[in-house]
Amino acid sequence: MTLKPIEARTLHAVAGIRHGFFTRAGGVSTGLYESLNCGIGSNDDKALVLENRRRIGLHLCGNELKFGSGVVTLYQEHGTTAFEVTEAPSRDALPHADAVVSRTPGLVIGVLTADCTPVLLADGEAGVVAAAHAGWRGALNGIVDSAVREMERLGARRERIAAAVGPCIGQAAYEVGPEFEAAFLSRDPAYARFFKRTADNARPHFDLSGFVMSRLAYAGVSNTENLSLCTCENESLFFSYRRKTRRGEADYGRQISAIVVT
Repeated sequence: MTLKPIEARTLHAVAGIRHGFFTRAGGVSTGLYESLNCGIGSNDDKALVLENRRRIGLHLCGNELKFGSGVVTLYQEHGTTAFEVTEAPSRDALPHADAVVSRTPGLVIGVLTADCTPVLLADGEAGVVAAAHAGWRGALNGIVDSAVREMERLGARRERIAAAVGPCIGQAAYEVGPEFEAAFLSRDPAYARFFKRTADNARPHFDLSGFVMSRLAYAGVSNTENLSLCTCENESLFFSYRRKTRRGEADYGRQISAIVVT
């Protein structure tokens, strides 16, 4: 089975970069992790996970890896730190951050998700790319803004940045509690537009990808695209933490969204 990444129109048009929102197809993992599980933190066989990540690196680099790890990711913790990488860090010393930024040709960077939102960004003229992991906490607290600021520090300009919001949990599948909604409305009552109820007494459903798109607009990034694909409802394509929880499964895989300056 071959790799089948999803590409965004906005990023495909940027010269000098390659990217992909990778699905679960094209890897070597089995069982719950079938097949392109890229999560080192899962209980999958680490050798299989590393092979999956190597395949992604080869796919984006034209079958010639300059950096042996395949894809550089971070120790994600739902925060707002953006971190520049210039080489592949040791797997035992991953930077704690939720956005990774690079201007190093051939260094593939990415984020892992299983319902949270992956965001890929690129300024082709400056040769700067970024990948951000935006769960609801990170999105609310400013991870998108942090990624854009770090890109600008490396020479990008926000009015030139192209961005895409990748597959994440869709609003229909994302039922939340009143305390979740209150956390957003306490910041800005206008955020009510990202919550929907099917009845007056129903629990709200949150539009995560729509909220992340609004954060891009707030950061001054206008060339954007929302792929609008739900990880929870598309089992053949994506891993999903919420789906795993509903079924009481022991573990779950993670897909990767990656980008590189060529």
